[in-house]
Order: sequence, then structure tokens, then C-alpha cells
Amino acid sequence: MPAKSQAQQMAAGAALSAKRGEKKVSELEGAAKQMYESMDEQELEKMASTRQKGKPEHNRKS
Repeated sequence: MPAKSQAQQMAAGAALSAKRGEKKVSELEGAAKQMYESMDEQELEKMASTRQKGKPEHNRKS
């Protein structure tokens, strides 16, 4: 599933780094921590690799 905002893409990247052992899990906060716990590495890879160009900074909920 591709990221819908730049913030979501960056959170997925942080969670992916923790999954790979490049970053400590204790450093994760908010959405990144939730993604780390609920998604596998392959899902995080897809979301983190989404291009940021043309995406809003944050996805506004209606």
C-alpha cells in the first residue's frame, strides 16, 4: 500500500529502519511505532519507497 502523505512515508521509513535493526525500537514514536508493531518488513518497504513528490505533508481526515 503506497503512502498517502509525506509524513506517512517518513514514519514507514523509520519503522523499516527499526525492523532491519538500523535504529532502536525505543526511538520510535507515534505512527512509526504503530507501523513497526503492526506491519511486516515487506509492507513497510512498499510504503517507505513511495515518492514524496506531489503528496501532501499530512493527510487531512474528513
